[in-house]
Amino acid sequence: MAANKTILVVDDDYELSDGLRTVLERQGYRVLQARDGQQGKQVIYNQRPDLVILDMMMPKMGGYPVLEHFRDKGDAPPIIMITANEGSRHKAYAEYLGVVDYIRKPFAMERLLEAVEKGLAAPPPEQQPNKKAPDA
Repeated sequence: MAANKTILVVDDDYELSDGLRTVLERQGYRVLQARDGQQGKQVIYNQRPDLVILDMMMPKMGGYPVLEHFRDKGDAPPIIMITANEGSRHKAYAEYLGVVDYIRKPFAMERLLEAVEKGLAAPPPEQQPNKKAPDA
């Protein structure tokens, strides 16, 4: 499954990002990295990764503006959001914006790898049902 699949990790935490890169590369994935949402958007457009692992809180641009930007783009890659935030409203909004999974930090690496497999197996965005807005 990992052969020829590229994953972009967008996170400003160097230790976590490098750890994810190491684990994912050991699974056979090609891994790209970005340190904030602005860089992440550029990498998505320039490199076309198969999947994005996106942190919620980062300098310059966090995860939500990235999700909002790609929400209606038919060729957007599947996105997994990772966050230390505990709020259920944040999760509901991320799901509304189309994440394939929402994982709270700290997380077991097995949990992330399951989410990666699920995300890579997800149907293309244009084949997914439209999401309903979360309750306010």
